[in-house]
Amino acid sequence: MKELQRLRELTSELSGLNQQLKTHFIEVTKKEGYEVDFYGVVKPFADHVTKLLEEWQPLVMEWIKWKKPKYVFVPQILDTVDNLTIVSVTAFQKDTRRLRFLNTIHAIDHVLVAVVEQIPDQDRPE
Repeated sequence: MKELQRLRELTSELSGLNQQLKTHFIEVTKKEGYEVDFYGVVKPFADHVTKLLEEWQPLVMEWIKWKKPKYVFVPQILDTVDNLTIVSVTAFQKDTRRLRFLNTIHAIDHVLVAVVEQIPDQDRPE
C-alpha cells in the first residue's frame, strides 16, 4: 500500500513539473531577451526530474505487472521517462520547436493522468 501511495505522489509531482515546463516554455523561454542559465536553473531542474524518474519508473513498472491497468503499457512508460528527461532541458532552449514540444508535453500528461486515475485512493477498497 505504501508503494501505491508513493507511486501516486511521484506521478502527481511529475505531472506538476510537466505543467511547469509547459508554462515556462510558453511564458518565459519564448520571450524576447530570454537568456538561459544552464547551471543555475536548467541543470538543477533536470537533475530533480531525473531523480524522481529513477524512483518512479520501477514503481510504475511493478504496478503495471501487478495491476495490468487499462491503457497503460510498458512502452508508454519508457517513452514518458525519455520524454520527460528531454523536455526538462528543451523547455529552456529558445530554439525548441513549439508544436513538437507541446505535443510531447501532452503525450507525457496523457500517460501520467492515465496512471494516477487508475491508482486506487486510500479511502476506497480496490
